[in-house]
Amino acid sequence: MIRTSLTSLCMALAGLAFAAETGDICQSAEKVIKRFAGKDAAVELKAAPAKDGDHDSYSTEVKDGKLIITGNSPVALCHGYYAALKAQQKGICSWSGNRVGSEAWNSKAQVKGSTPFDYRYYFNVVTYGYTLPYWDWKRWEQEIDYMALHGINAPLALVAQEAITKRVFKRLGLTDQEIDNYFVGPAHLPWMRMGNISGVDGPMPDAWHENQIALQHKILKRMRSLGMKPICPGFAGFVPQALKRVEPGVNIVQTSWCGGRFHNWMVTPDQPIFQKIGTMFIEEWEKEFGKCDHYLIDSFNEMEVPFPPHNTPERYSLMSQYGEAVYNSIKAANPDAIWVMQGWMFGYQRNIWDQKTLTALIEKVPDDKMLLLDEAVDYNKHFWHKQVNWEFHKGFYNKPWIYSVIPNMGGKCGLTGVLDFYANGHLEALNSANKGRLVGHGMAPEGIENNQVVYELMADAAWSTEHIDTAKWLDNYTAARYGTTCPEITKFWELMCKSVYGSFTDHPRYNWQSGPGGPGKGSINTKPEFYQGIESFAAAAPKYKDNALYQADLIEFTAAYVGARVEQLICASERAMNEGDNETAAEYEKGVTELMLAMDKLLESHPVFRMGRWIEFARNCGTTPELKDYYERNARRIVTIWGPPVNDYAARIWSGLIRDFYLPRRQLHVENKLKGAKNNIGQWENQWVEKKRGLSEVKPYKDPNAAAVKLIKRAKELAADTDSGNVEGKPVGSWDKGMISNDWKELSFPVAPADLKSNGSIRLRFTRGSERLLFKSIKIEMDGQVVAESKKEGFAGNPSKENVFKYSIPDSAQGNNSCRIIVTARADKSHDSNGVVELLPAKKKKK
Repeated sequence: MIRTSLTSLCMALAGLAFAAETGDICQSAEKVIKRFAGKDAAVELKAAPAKDGDHDSYSTEVKDGKLIITGNSPVALCHGYYAALKAQQKGICSWSGNRVGSEAWNSKAQVKGSTPFDYRYYFNVVTYGYTLPYWDWKRWEQEIDYMALHGINAPLALVAQEAITKRVFKRLGLTDQEIDNYFVGPAHLPWMRMGNISGVDGPMPDAWHENQIALQHKILKRMRSLGMKPICPGFAGFVPQALKRVEPGVNIVQTSWCGGRFHNWMVTPDQPIFQKIGTMFIEEWEKEFGKCDHYLIDSFNEMEVPFPPHNTPERYSLMSQYGEAVYNSIKAANPDAIWVMQGWMFGYQRNIWDQKTLTALIEKVPDDKMLLLDEAVDYNKHFWHKQVNWEFHKGFYNKPWIYSVIPNMGGKCGLTGVLDFYANGHLEALNSANKGRLVGHGMAPEGIENNQVVYELMADAAWSTEHIDTAKWLDNYTAARYGTTCPEITKFWELMCKSVYGSFTDHPRYNWQSGPGGPGKGSINTKPEFYQGIESFAAAAPKYKDNALYQADLIEFTAAYVGARVEQLICASERAMNEGDNETAAEYEKGVTELMLAMDKLLESHPVFRMGRWIEFARNCGTTPELKDYYERNARRIVTIWGPPVNDYAARIWSGLIRDFYLPRRQLHVENKLKGAKNNIGQWENQWVEKKRGLSEVKPYKDPNAAAVKLIKRAKELAADTDSGNVEGKPVGSWDKGMISNDWKELSFPVAPADLKSNGSIRLRFTRGSERLLFKSIKIEMDGQVVAESKKEGFAGNPSKENVFKYSIPDSAQGNNSCRIIVTARADKSHDSNGVVELLPAKKKKK
């Protein structure tokens, strides 16, 4: 009798505990759904008991017009609701807006789903520079809701890292001034955190830290309420040089990034203070924000490892020592926590990260206490064309790992991405004999709020073990997004999948988004299907007159179309100027100005693609005019000049940025070239960042849809006669009398890495003028490192001598941050020399 009573009591207590737990699970999920769909949303949530080892799952049914969702976690419930919404084509959640149809739930909404992955990872360290740095809580709340609805449960959570870092450094004895001068501006923090840079846009104001702490409390509280696993920052070894003042005997090495253009400093792992600081950081973090289960620590991002060379015992010993020191610093503060590490460099710098080096780094870390992010699977597959990392590293040597991609660099707005790969690429990993302990699926874009279809597709892929039919998926996506589909939009997707969405471009941008002077084409895949596809999308405009999401997409695709037509006009204008036909060039430039201003005006009606919005986020972080100006300056810098040689990396297609930065810069270049004036573009760019505040005013179109349709037609007309015909060389730059002098100087010509690798020679071709161009070296620089060079002296004229340089690019050279051709040249006598720098295809060897 007593035993029965105890059993009944235990069962009752267990039932109460489950009821309390499930109430919390359902309550947090319900709040997400009602923020998205409205407080009267016809839904009912039920929590399914979750067992250890179970993956997230959900099922839905419709009863009496109500959607009933059963799931075993808050994220599973949210994603179950969202899956049902899309299955019925009743709505969508996106960065450019949401749609929730008013129609009643029906049988199409009855779906089941589960994920094969414990982790659905999100963000990249540098997303905190290119998109997130100035967000407020309102915007963060929207993004966390977006994560939950899209089934994401493992986001990076790096806000307030410097606030905790400063506490630790002060405990060590460093002064406020020493710390603040080391820190960088908010948008550049990711690269300081990874040891690439220091001091850019410093010193950092103290008010920043207070706001970030308050914001991070809200972020972590919401993520945890949804059962997410936020990945928080740890200490990776980077310190101010001033640490030597308080620790005179400490060994600090200087790090180098982008060929020595930027620096930071690192405590070597054999120093006791390395582990001491690491432990202090986690103690301070958890004192402020509570216990964290995952800590991200990266020390060698895109940098040479500051240890002895390959195949030396010292190298592998220090590498092993470093891994052990990082793990022990975490363990001492939180024995349950897991060390998370980005794996971008495993593919990007495979010449450094061979099997021995990675094995040494992780061998002393318990398998269950490490999680590797295999970022950039898309790069290995579609850009570097290398063996994927999990095959090369044999399943990562029994360490748990996450399959992940980087579908965006710098927050660029250019359209790109192999949709079929993003839908199904993870299946190769799931079915690999070397999958090892694959536990997650991730999206690690450098910037978000772009290429929305890519992220929507990948979020669905994380919950699929079956092949996704991309064409059918796109048809459903269209109907869910707009409420219905039509033949014109079906044709649009078919054509885009044969152009930009059937190819992968690592840095998609137009020529007007890079430093002016190159007559060459940009990197976006603007083959005929690209233009035809967007024309077909615009043809559907009469069917979607009052559809907000169609309007947002029409504006975006029109801007992409017009941007490509502007590129064609610029190519034609540069050719005309190089040939001395300034009258024709002036006509082309009128078209450039007309289209860029119209494109900018159209984008004023877009929900996201606006420089004014970006600046507003930044200025709202300041409480005084001085702080507001400081944050705006930093926000301007990151999306434009960044810092040589990383200029123009972000390449946004934004209103405000086009009319106030890209177009005036282009006009200044043309003016200089026609007058033969000195190149002063760099000075103008710096003044735009340092001195300019606010944007010029422009009124948006009353009817953006009608304006977009007319603009596409006008752009096509203006670019109709710009075809260059069959030209052997691919132009990548040009010189004129305003660029050269009687003294030797370096002429710099930005170039896409893919173009260099697909060709084999550089030619300096004289086009006109009374004097030849003399040169004494031609070199190729990638990420600040010279990877190929000719020191043969020669000249480009009529005739020319030694003006063709055959080159070979090492496999290890990538050029992700910067890539340029540098010619050391001078005028012969006068400065009257004009010409083109071209790439020529490598000649095939005779069999």
